[in-house]
Amino acid sequence: MKLICQKDTLLNFINIVNKAVSVRTTLPILECILLTANEKGFTMTSNNLELGIQTAPIDADILQTGEIAIEAKIFHEIIRRINGEEILLETNENQSITITGGTSRFTIMGQSGEDFPALPAIAQQDAYTLQQNELRHLIRQTIFSISQETTKQILTGELFEMKEGCFRVVSIDGYRISFRKTPLNHPFTPKNIVVPGKTLMELTKILSQEDSDMVQLYFTEKHVLFDLGMATMVSRLLEGEYVSYENNFTEDYKTKIIVDTAELIQALERASLVSRDSRKTPVRLELKPNKLILTAKSDMGTTYEEVANETDGDEMQIAFNPRYLIEALRAIDDEKVAIRFTGSLSPCTIVPLEGSAYQYLILPLRM
Repeated sequence: MKLICQKDTLLNFINIVNKAVSVRTTLPILECILLTANEKGFTMTSNNLELGIQTAPIDADILQTGEIAIEAKIFHEIIRRINGEEILLETNENQSITITGGTSRFTIMGQSGEDFPALPAIAQQDAYTLQQNELRHLIRQTIFSISQETTKQILTGELFEMKEGCFRVVSIDGYRISFRKTPLNHPFTPKNIVVPGKTLMELTKILSQEDSDMVQLYFTEKHVLFDLGMATMVSRLLEGEYVSYENNFTEDYKTKIIVDTAELIQALERASLVSRDSRKTPVRLELKPNKLILTAKSDMGTTYEEVANETDGDEMQIAFNPRYLIEALRAIDDEKVAIRFTGSLSPCTIVPLEGSAYQYLILPLRM
């Protein structure tokens, strides 16, 4: 293999494929990036057996075809630090690669490209198409409530649900439910899959923020492929039955408040300052006519906050882990939200003033 490529171009694509490089593994080949130059162009591939990424053809002057697997960490550091705007990559029959740029030249041992694990083959038919920025928002606004307990493997991912003309994203950790949806403006087949949270965290780092950039999703029974244009990401899916969540949401309530989102976040953050452990020291909410009183008490001290709101219903006292409320409210871009309460030991639900684009359900703590 022999080719010339711009340094900035190389760095950009190395940063993308690095998202699927193994950090700790007993298989050294999984710590590598596969460099391939053939009649289709120059591509880079990474694969940790859970997640794989392959770039689209990279702009390069290919002088000789070939492929080699090179350790990702050293390759990234060399390209990042080498001087010169153009980089020459050249391999030989001994599975080494010479990297030349400016006044620098490195020769590094690699591994045979034949030993690199191929990405799962996924037929790119029947695509579900979304704006990349929209998908990025949907994940950001729900990912915080996936479970961290590996004993509940299915809950360490997010449910992607194509249903009733909408693309739905749901996460559950046993204490709260985060739900978001966006319209799908084209015919589709109803589908449910569960994507690992680790995959989605890496995906959000490379999804475009431009509304004109689209992502196409393709599924098999065991894998999902995200086609981003400049790269494709293939991930295994989590197997099993996801928790039924819809019956947990209800429009019934005893008390509903409409409150300024930013004001409530700030009050909760201040109220939780005296709480070293928010699970043991909850913030108590006292619902009064057009006034929400927040209090917290611990060995460190006490705190008291008042937040004005519009109240509909009975007076009530209820306590929450403040972090759960704060994370849900931070995921909401609306200036004001409605919060429904059905009792002091029942979950509250945060919903928009109009429509049903999101719902956040949070279990209370005993006072």
